[in-house]
Amino acid sequence: MVNMDSDLRNRVIRPSQRILTGRVVRFMDGYSREVRIGQPVLVAVVTAASVMGLLVMLARRVLASAGTGGARRKWKDLKKGPEFLVTPMRVRDDTGRLYEVELHGHLPQSAVHPSDWVQITLRPQDPDLPPRIERIVNLTTGQLLTPRTATVWSHLGPPLLIQAVLGAALVLVIAAAAVLT
Repeated sequence: MVNMDSDLRNRVIRPSQRILTGRVVRFMDGYSREVRIGQPVLVAVVTAASVMGLLVMLARRVLASAGTGGARRKWKDLKKGPEFLVTPMRVRDDTGRLYEVELHGHLPQSAVHPSDWVQITLRPQDPDLPPRIERIVNLTTGQLLTPRTATVWSHLGPPLLIQAVLGAALVLVIAAAAVLT
């Protein structure tokens, strides 16, 4: 006969509460997951950057500059989105229930170890996935930790975003001048 109490303690469940307190049991093998980039966001940024890019290209031709400019990333590469590390983590609460959560991104190597007592703030994600960790308070060491992942903005990069802002500003100035005349 199977002991129901021990079966419930060993079964991995997904937490439904926003804050989970327990001991880190283990970190599972990590894998990479891609950040989804919305098509409208990407089209707006690339279009605005193209306006400025055309202006810069025109200025280079007029000035007969021999500079080739930076390497451009292809649409396919931009649309793919950045990848980030996902590490499934198992935590056991004080009642003995085993929970699975996901750690997205990186933490310092010495930040959390198995057997550390932690308080985790969780954020739900896709219903097929365990909740992801938003913040960890390592009660054993007293550290407050926030995992960082790649974002759409870090993937697009400062040069493209600056070019997009300048291009959008140029379009707004031209539109304002057209309205005032």
